[in-house]
Amino acid sequence: MKLNILAFAVPLFVSFMILEYVVARRKKLPYFNLHHSIANISIGIAERLMDVWVVGLFYFVYDYIQKHYGLFNIKPNLLLWILLLLCTDFMWYWYHRLAHEINIFWAAHIVHHQSEDFNYTVSARITVLQAFIRTGFWTILPLLGFPAPMITSILLVHGLYPFFIHTRLIGKLGILEYVLVTPSHHRVHHASNEQYLDKNYGDVFIIWDKLFGTFQKEEDNIEIKYGLTHPIKSYSFLWQHFHFLAELTYAIRRTKGGWNKFKLLFSKPEQIDPAVREIAEDRFRIRQSNAPFDKPLNRYVVWQIGLTIALLFIFILFDHYLPLTQQVLISLAILLTLINCGAIMEQKQWIYYLEFLRLLTLTIGFIMVYPAVWLNILALFAAILLVAYFNTIRVYYLQWVYHRHRRS
Repeated sequence: MKLNILAFAVPLFVSFMILEYVVARRKKLPYFNLHHSIANISIGIAERLMDVWVVGLFYFVYDYIQKHYGLFNIKPNLLLWILLLLCTDFMWYWYHRLAHEINIFWAAHIVHHQSEDFNYTVSARITVLQAFIRTGFWTILPLLGFPAPMITSILLVHGLYPFFIHTRLIGKLGILEYVLVTPSHHRVHHASNEQYLDKNYGDVFIIWDKLFGTFQKEEDNIEIKYGLTHPIKSYSFLWQHFHFLAELTYAIRRTKGGWNKFKLLFSKPEQIDPAVREIAEDRFRIRQSNAPFDKPLNRYVVWQIGLTIALLFIFILFDHYLPLTQQVLISLAILLTLINCGAIMEQKQWIYYLEFLRLLTLTIGFIMVYPAVWLNILALFAAILLVAYFNTIRVYYLQWVYHRHRRS
């Protein structure tokens, strides 16, 4: 049986998130906000899901470039593995730095900095858009002659390390602070304090920041404020992904002259007028509910995320055995769930329609796996009842979820 062992990264990371939460709670440290953590994990689930579809493409790109345009034909040995790790981290530094300094790149990377918490769940805030941009930088590696198997192997290691630096539980690490990116260094990077902005871009090694003048140590007398300088204040899965693209679009529309519009794409994020955020929010009706969360609502969302993580693990583990149609349906069901969870935390009324779509998707998938005649008849009968009593069921569903009547 050919299983995808990369699936085990999912329970590994989740286990460390739970462990960090338990330790923080025992020490009575307020490092976790339930709804921020759900938003963080939702984005991580989507990234892991999309990786199933695009990782093979990245490997093909590296392999094609190395075989057709590689300057050297590099054969693996210990020194070249070390050199590849250094080159990979060096390219990451420049990708990461430019992702903070160029609007079109920041649009993909901003998602990673939206959380006002700083814990292991924040490390999950990676988008597939960011993965594509990073790949563009890392194509220099096969151009130098590093083969695709070496590159993908080192990227797995390089991608594992940063998870462990997203924590407030680990203090400064002595001599390691001079060479490696530590939790202390990375806390500075995620800070929105003015003196900490645009610092510590390294991923594994801090030496690049010290070489290029972007290093800043964590000061013990400064209380760090995490997140964006202009928080988005939304749990919406879609809005977290695309709000800056919307803001950039409106900023370009307000800019006069074709050349000036083009320059804005490659200018720094601070050159965008913060007022466009409100314009974009009004246009897309983005409003975070001030209604209190009750325990049943929290449990409902937590159970959805828990089951989605389990489904993601099974999907990745057995992806070699799933037909394309089933892969598409599972992916769609997961994405609908993530969108729905964000909407539930904002207590939107339109979640019922997403629930309807998700139920339809799961039903089609189930029928494809078990194509029994009686099951088709049962599904058809259920669909007729649902359509006939659509609005009545909607009212009862919203009452059950939110435990009250309200409008969004």
